[in-house]
Amino acid sequence: MDILKDKKIYFASDNHLGAPSDKESRIRERKFILWLDSIKEDAEIIFLLGDLFDFWFEYKHSVPKGFTRTLGKLAELSDMGIKIYFFVGNHDYWMNDYFEKELGIKVFKKPEVFVFNSKSFFIGHGDGLGPGDKGYKRMKFILSNPFFIWIFKLIHPDIGISLGKYFSQKNKLISGEKDLSFKGEENEWLIRYCKRKLDKEHIDYFIFGHRHLPITHSLKNKSKYINLGDWISHYTFGVFDGKNFNLRTFNP
Repeated sequence: MDILKDKKIYFASDNHLGAPSDKESRIRERKFILWLDSIKEDAEIIFLLGDLFDFWFEYKHSVPKGFTRTLGKLAELSDMGIKIYFFVGNHDYWMNDYFEKELGIKVFKKPEVFVFNSKSFFIGHGDGLGPGDKGYKRMKFILSNPFFIWIFKLIHPDIGISLGKYFSQKNKLISGEKDLSFKGEENEWLIRYCKRKLDKEHIDYFIFGHRHLPITHSLKNKSKYINLGDWISHYTFGVFDGKNFNLRTFNP
């Protein structure tokens, strides 16, 4: 599809609202809402690439409380006619239909290819892709298994959500000191994934979250790998103006 004249496509990822605490997250939440307000006049599509919350689980009639200002702002933008696409991350495997029914946000559970102005975009959260990390991939298989999700739903929401938040916050927001810097093309597993993908088909932009580090890396045939960073310490986002993609930092 072609985006409308004077319109743009925006990308953001990894807010982890709720970590390390609800109180501390509200400061980041206010900044994120300011960003959403700043882009609503020229945004045609907003891509949110996962881990908006540090923990999210949908029971049939219950969802985690908190951060209603974020949900309300997203609903407002959706009601304005802005398309919002959400890709589940490793902290929000358990999304069902709440975002789609209540907010008008389309939810994706695996990476997808989009074409805008003849440019191809391969978009996803980024977890579980590429070589290695077999332990995490096994854990993801278990956590996304419908049987285990059904078992968890048998726990009362007051207990289940409290347990989920506890174990989610026990995990570090990033993997450690080794992930605070670019590790080189051969050691960045998402870059290795992109290179393998390019052997089969051309993609202009690979856009992921999950890594928490803002990265723009050139690949063969003018393809680019972009990691969006996060809204914890970097406050970075991507923008495509119909011709070029740029990674920017929000400074209200």
